[in-house]
Amino acid sequence: MPAVAGLLLAAGGGRRLGGRPKALLTHRGRPLVEHAVAVLRAAGCDRVHVVLGAQAAAVRKRSELGDCVLVDNPDWEQGMGTSLRAGLDSLTGTGVRAALVSLVDQPGIGAEAVGRVLAEFRDGTSLVSAAYEGVRGHPVLFGADHWAGIAATATGDRGARVYLRDHAEAITLVECGDVARPYDIDTEADLVHLE
Repeated sequence: MPAVAGLLLAAGGGRRLGGRPKALLTHRGRPLVEHAVAVLRAAGCDRVHVVLGAQAAAVRKRSELGDCVLVDNPDWEQGMGTSLRAGLDSLTGTGVRAALVSLVDQPGIGAEAVGRVLAEFRDGTSLVSAAYEGVRGHPVLFGADHWAGIAATATGDRGARVYLRDHAEAITLVECGDVARPYDIDTEADLVHLE
């Protein structure tokens, strides 16, 4: 059992993209969800859990996700917090000691940045975050000791923001601005970032 599992949040419905699920946007000739899984694998995550929501059946049908554990989030419309909770719940009891959480709509963050965050894992108490010019961003690594606290505060689109704010002194920041661009694909204008 690997100590750290990749946890990809890919449930969003793309409300500001005309209702197109972000997981199925095309990037480099394949669905964005496949690209994001490949990044996690290339960074060293042998086990990857993918949280699906909007058009989950279509994502399953159109994407080649290999041996990823696919986690359905029926409450995805309530925000990213529900996906984070579903993903952490899917890892509970597996023996994994940390979850490296990434977002499907950030294709500018590649394996080098993810690998830097992964390399800072120490044990179940680890809290590690990528930083861009000193500002915390994604991906984020949560040691298993933090999962219950994160799940308790993950609501709406805030995800782990409240928990991380309250535990800021425990976070190891890893500068990644030299190897990644942390933009999100949220609106039609952002589609320019896809290849």
